Amino acid sequence: MNTPIAIGLAALILLCVLADALFNGWGASLFLARKSVDLVDWVAFWR
Repeated sequence: MNTPIAIGLAALILLCVLADALFNGWGASLFLARKSVDLVDWVAFWR
């Protein structure tokens, strides 16, 4: 991955998080955070 692609992806992620904050009250970000914690717990179980 080169620098312009990395910067573009970072900008896209930042825009998605900002849109979630403005239009959804952090609902999608909290959902993804909770599901990520569940995934980490599930993967740790199989370790």
